[in-house]
Amino acid sequence: MTAEPILRARGIVKTYGAVVALDGVDLDLNAGEILAVIGDNGAGKSTLIKCLTGAEIPDVGNLEVAGSEVHFRRPQDAHAAGIETVYQTLSLAPDLDIASNMFLGREIRRRGPLGGVLRMLDHKRMRQLAAENVSKLGIRTLQDITQVVETLSGGQRQAVAIARAVAFGSRIVVLDEPTAALGVRETAQVLDVVTGLREAGLGVILISHNMPNVFQVADRIHIQRLGRRIATISPESHTPAEAVAIMTGATSAPAHVGALSKEDRP
Repeated sequence: MTAEPILRARGIVKTYGAVVALDGVDLDLNAGEILAVIGDNGAGKSTLIKCLTGAEIPDVGNLEVAGSEVHFRRPQDAHAAGIETVYQTLSLAPDLDIASNMFLGREIRRRGPLGGVLRMLDHKRMRQLAAENVSKLGIRTLQDITQVVETLSGGQRQAVAIARAVAFGSRIVVLDEPTAALGVRETAQVLDVVTGLREAGLGVILISHNMPNVFQVADRIHIQRLGRRIATISPESHTPAEAVAIMTGATSAPAHVGALSKEDRP
């Protein structure tokens, strides 16, 4: 991990009328790290992620990417800063193949008059680059880059969406419930892809309600409650049951990782 966070948020506040969705939230994400964000319904997870990715504009607070202050007014601003988000809906075109989905909205045209005048797409080049990106991420579940997405399993579709997110120079990937509604085998495949992002040096924010998944892959766990960051813990410092207790308000916790180790607990 680098000393300087790849993403830093300080004092993020977001209100909707009288409703305070975020109340001075801080967050740090390092390159080569998986940061899980957990919290009960209404904790502010979704609003926080929207503020970090340009879908919402904070009322108060500062954002920095790689040490430089940024002001996102729309998701495209976050994309330009190297932040990609994979939502639960995935936003894939089921009747197109894997390569076409990875370049959806960023298609490569053929050179010369065929691309410039007739606007023909360079499918061969897109398939080549798509295969290279899939291979670079170590995604073994996508063997045929020409396979139509509607024929893929849920886990394979998640892998396509993740590969698309990191194919264009992304530094940070935000994953919204990537294993929701997946079976055990498919969940394991997706988690392998997620850990591959960490090994590739990317910063990953993982939003999940699945505590076993969170504790399996996360380096640190950011806990939201009632619009605030209640604590940041790690799988080494706390158990899943303790994380849930902090999340629901059944117990309090130190705000820093490692403040209370398993060995030190009574």
